Amino acid sequence: MAKIRIDDALIRHLAGLLEETGLTEIELGSGRERVKVSRNSPSAPSGQMVDHSNSPSAISSGHVAESATIVEEVGPDHPGAVTAPMVGTIYLAPEPGANPFISVGDEVQAGDTMFIIEAMKTMNPVGAPRDGRVERVLVGNATPVEYGEVLALVD
Repeated sequence: MAKIRIDDALIRHLAGLLEETGLTEIELGSGRERVKVSRNSPSAPSGQMVDHSNSPSAISSGHVAESATIVEEVGPDHPGAVTAPMVGTIYLAPEPGANPFISVGDEVQAGDTMFIIEAMKTMNPVGAPRDGRVERVLVGNATPVEYGEVLALVD
C-alpha cells in the first residue's frame, strides 16, 4: 500500500476542489491512512482517530476555512482502546486551568482516572482499563462523546 504524501500542495488542491464544487468535505485515502479536508472543521466521527501531531496547519481560502487531518480507523475492539462508558461531555482535567489527568507517554495503572465524563450534571470518572502507557488521546477537552467512542489508546 502506498503512503499518502501530505504537503501544502495537496491540501491547497483539495481545498480548491471544495470551493470549485461546493462540497463541504473531501476525504482521500489509501489503506488505513486518510486525509480529510472539510469546511468549518467538524470533528472526526465516533470511532476514528485524529492525529493532529502529523497534520498540516489549517489554511484559509477566501471566506472558507479548511483544515486537514490524518484519520485512521480505531474501533472499540482495538486491544488498547479506552472507550466512553456513557454519553456526555468529556473533560481532560479535574477543573479548568488544571493539568490534565493524562498525557501521551504517561504510565497508567488499571483504575487510574484518565478522564471525567459529565452526564446529567454528574461527574463520572473514566478509569484506565489496564496498566500501560498512554499512546494516544483521541478526544478534546469539553467535547461531547458517545457511548462506546474510543477516547484513548493504552499499550
